[in-house]
Amino acid sequence: MFDWMVWTTPVAVFFCCIALMLVGMTIWEIKSPTLLRKGWLPMKTTRGDRLFVGLLAAAYINLAFVGLSAKAMEWFSLESEPTVWISFVLSMAVLGLILKKG
Repeated sequence: MFDWMVWTTPVAVFFCCIALMLVGMTIWEIKSPTLLRKGWLPMKTTRGDRLFVGLLAAAYINLAFVGLSAKAMEWFSLESEPTVWISFVLSMAVLGLILKKG
């Protein structure tokens, strides 16, 4: 069914994490409706807003990492491209930071 996509383990884990976050946030929102609050983002946001902004940031971090990994081989004289697990961990950390402090 998914033969047309390149489902590597990191990609599958990334999308499973996104699906689990959406389910968790939906349950959380049903149990405890959110209020607008002002963090360090330049607007008042709800949990859902912060999740959306965080997911966008995570996607851009992963895309930038994939796009720059070939260049990183040249810049740092690496024998192979850096693993995408680095971008996964970094993007999840940024997502968590935006959810917590945003």
